[in-house]
Amino acid sequence: MRRLQPGDRLVLATHNPGKVREFDDLLRPYGLTVVSAASLGLPEPEETGTTFAENARIKALAAATASGLPALADDSGLAVQALWGAPGLFSARWAGPSKDFGPAMQRIENELQKKGATTPDQRRAAFVAVLALVWPDDEAEEAEGAVCGTLVWPPRGDQGFGYDPMFLPDGFDLTFGEMTSDQKHGLPPKGEGLSHRARAFLKLAEACLG
Repeated sequence: MRRLQPGDRLVLATHNPGKVREFDDLLRPYGLTVVSAASLGLPEPEETGTTFAENARIKALAAATASGLPALADDSGLAVQALWGAPGLFSARWAGPSKDFGPAMQRIENELQKKGATTPDQRRAAFVAVLALVWPDDEAEEAEGAVCGTLVWPPRGDQGFGYDPMFLPDGFDLTFGEMTSDQKHGLPPKGEGLSHRARAFLKLAEACLG
């Protein structure tokens, strides 16, 4: 398996500032020179996949092909058990063109209320992430991570991004929106690698980094 070494350049295939911040935290210990697709002016490809893995690979391959550099992408979302896995692949789209997750969280809550999902066991959900690292010659490595929890209402906290303020991970009293970056996705010794993205990243790092 091909590995990235300290000093190598890597493109983060995302235009999401929240994801850029999280990946910067995760990648910093590996000494890579990291640039985002947004900073390079790369277009966002159409996500036509039917799985998180397919969409992650589409984004990473587009960035790698356009830049001539290895590229790392993730596709992730919130899967709500009572909503048959929705919003899932469409988690970002529920926030609309403006990426406003306030109405998106309200939409989830409205759907749960319609189903009478008021107790914690009726409000189970999981964050899922698949990372794809793709080289310009199409060699690729993928890794998946997930974290289970319960959806709370009203949302709590202004940290993180997306649906974080309504997601209470199992075994914790703070939502992702209330956690510091180290608590949410920090790697040992700073954190437990709690988030779905951190869990996928640890698998990918073991295979491809350093």
